[in-house]
Amino acid sequence: MVIYRDEYRLYNFGPSHPFSPVRLEMLTSLLQALGVWREPLVPGEATREDVLSVHSERLVKRVEAASRGEGVPDLEHYGLGTGDTPVFPGMDRAARILVGGTLEGARRILAGEKRVLQLGGGLHHAQYDRSSGFCVYNDLSVAIRHLTRAGLRVAYLDIDVHHGDGVQWIHYEEKEVLTISLHESGRYLFPGTGHVHEIGRGEGVGRKLNLPLEPFTEDESYLEVFEALVPWALGAFRPDVLVVQAGADAHFLDPLADLLLTTRAYERVFRLVLEYAEAYAGGRILLTLGGGYSLDAAVRVWALLYHVFHGLPLPTRLPEGWRGSWEARLGQPLTPTLHDPEAPYPEIPRRQEIEKRNRLTLERLTELVRPHLVH
Repeated sequence: MVIYRDEYRLYNFGPSHPFSPVRLEMLTSLLQALGVWREPLVPGEATREDVLSVHSERLVKRVEAASRGEGVPDLEHYGLGTGDTPVFPGMDRAARILVGGTLEGARRILAGEKRVLQLGGGLHHAQYDRSSGFCVYNDLSVAIRHLTRAGLRVAYLDIDVHHGDGVQWIHYEEKEVLTISLHESGRYLFPGTGHVHEIGRGEGVGRKLNLPLEPFTEDESYLEVFEALVPWALGAFRPDVLVVQAGADAHFLDPLADLLLTTRAYERVFRLVLEYAEAYAGGRILLTLGGGYSLDAAVRVWALLYHVFHGLPLPTRLPEGWRGSWEARLGQPLTPTLHDPEAPYPEIPRRQEIEKRNRLTLERLTELVRPHLVH
């Protein structure tokens, strides 16, 4: 099942902001041009009460007031009106529409659906009492809270290049939620968190896993630690459902970070998460989108996700008409194939050192959480 509605594009911080609704417009038009687009389920909006399941009344009131154009003197204290998360008219409703899509995915899982792809959302930085990092409300945590209130154990996997801090902190003391985030180290990148020692508190100890990766990590090293960590953690935790934030900003073309994944690594990760859902979560998986700030790369990564999700053969080339139209509109060339070309960037001289550091980080993480996660 795929969930999408055109109004997702109302979530729009302005023409110069990297979190652009153009990404969704490009993605859906590409899938249509390829002839693989299937009519999605159109979700409703999340209610105010849905949002309050993970956010404070204080935050929601300020989002609502700012959305109406009212002056709010302490807006920046709540993470709004900043360069990252500027205010725009109708922001509250636009955010609730995205939340509604991910929440509808959770409801469909509870109703017996096995696989759900939400073509939007992934707003993983929003905190209980604060918007942050392009994220007004946290759709992922609203969905996770809905699932845990129904008695399910949830494993959350975040492959966005930025640490999934909002989801981690909202569920930091919850034993029924396992969070796993692979991201570029917070020593170098927003939001500056996601360190190995952040393993949960109280009943959540050992159930919050962070694998901060070295800048310039490439496919081989990423897949090595991913394939060592994720199935081990899922096998120990035994979730009822897997929720995945499929950010595309670890791609080497992304302008906001310094990991060097190619589309081939993403294809491998997407195939693996579907396998892991079958092996460890009864086949139940809810996927969302997330970050991704190279239009060329993000659209191709998510088109790959769509094809893998549906078990479709991958196209050898992208439609010339689609590519020409978007190149003219964007004023930039686009990669003509779904996959990146071979050797798409210069060789990294520190490759072996980077791989070694990532292995050591994985070892430290597993040593910290093993006594709590494995019983």
